[in-house]
Amino acid sequence: MTKKRVKNYDIVVTFNLFLLPLHRKLSYFMFPFNYLQTFGDYLVLMWRAIAIPDRWRMFGKQYVKEMASLGVDSIGIVLLISFFIGAVICIQMKLNIQSPWMPRWVSGYTTREIMLLEFSSSIMCLILAGKVGSNIASELGTMRVTQQIDALDIMGVNSANYLIAPKILGLMTLMPALVIFADVMGMIGAYATAYIGHILPPDDLTMGLQHAFNPWFIWMSIIKSLVFAFIIASVSSFCGYTVEGGSVEVGESSTSAVVSSSILILFADVFLTQLLS
Repeated sequence: MTKKRVKNYDIVVTFNLFLLPLHRKLSYFMFPFNYLQTFGDYLVLMWRAIAIPDRWRMFGKQYVKEMASLGVDSIGIVLLISFFIGAVICIQMKLNIQSPWMPRWVSGYTTREIMLLEFSSSIMCLILAGKVGSNIASELGTMRVTQQIDALDIMGVNSANYLIAPKILGLMTLMPALVIFADVMGMIGAYATAYIGHILPPDDLTMGLQHAFNPWFIWMSIIKSLVFAFIIASVSSFCGYTVEGGSVEVGESSTSAVVSSSILILFADVFLTQLLS
């Protein structure tokens, strides 16, 4: 019995001294392949999701439901955040940027450019990634661990198409409207600082908002928001659809969905800004 214990101890020591460092070194080489496998699984799931629906009536009902859940329910937080961000940007531009050497309309001009180019599309989608992304991942993750998705597959229903495609289309449909709401509410917040806070004259703000206006910036924000909406819905759906385990793993998938969507939005923002500018 003593010899057997000594033999087992020697095996453990050998593993810790030689095999464990080798395993760690090999894991570094396998790190890129794990990401490639995850990306491949994502592409396969998206290919299943974009298939033609078997029943258009059921798909239409799910599409309208997702538009209300993901888009309409997000209008309140979009309006609230946009109002205060527009007011804060206007105040900061007036107090820290404008000087006697600059035109009076520079505060309104910079407020408009920041709202149109970055906040209404990029920053707003980062905020929605936290609200919408966690909602999608937790919903699909709960359906996976409670075997509801397995039940759909057993009944012959394309669960990826039935559950994921309406979320992607619903969010992409209403995202341009959310961008327009964010722009308008940001301008209202800037005017609130002019009329209520008396930070700057309203005429100077109006002159800055109208100065050298380029309508392409609105279309640029809409195009970027459509790409960001697809990233939020598809990545969050993938994280929730492929979860394994229980309630703890569902929570981890929600966190992973928010983090992954945010990182991909930032990368896509750099690429799209260079491409569309």
